[in-house]
Amino acid sequence: MGKARKPIQIVILSLILLLGVYAVGSSVFGGEGKLEEGGRAPDFKLLGLDGLTHTLEEYRGKSVVLNFWGSWCAPCVKEMPALQAQWEKWKDQGVVVIGVNVGEDQMTVENFVKLVDINFPVVMDTGRDAVRSYGVSPLPTTFFINEKGKVDSIHIGQLDLSSLDEQIGKLVGQ
Repeated sequence: MGKARKPIQIVILSLILLLGVYAVGSSVFGGEGKLEEGGRAPDFKLLGLDGLTHTLEEYRGKSVVLNFWGSWCAPCVKEMPALQAQWEKWKDQGVVVIGVNVGEDQMTVENFVKLVDINFPVVMDTGRDAVRSYGVSPLPTTFFINEKGKVDSIHIGQLDLSSLDEQIGKLVGQ
């Protein structure tokens, strides 16, 4: 009887091992995979510094620059003045810049926003739900989303003023 059970035990052990590898891989790599250019941008429901809950859907019909950042991330900090400048340049032309803070508490985010003097909308992804649905890694990562809700382009890493301006120009068709 012992020999008959051995193949079953091996199959069960193999299945458990595969499930474990899948669970660890999903956790490490975001589970839902990386969002690709041309794909529909996932909606989110995140609390903004203004105290309101914001969704991507509320910006439908506008071009969106969705920037994932953290105050502890040096390249994120360096690109904030460029994001602010482009927000001021394009906001009257149907472009919205949204900063998505990743994993920090509200007081930290509020203090940082005051320190770097930005006034574009900032939302907080404390549970990292948006990070997972967008497949964000590393920070900063910026998604350029067209007025139809499709991802036009993705930029991983720090943006400077001219490359940001160029990307937004392409996004709005200029």
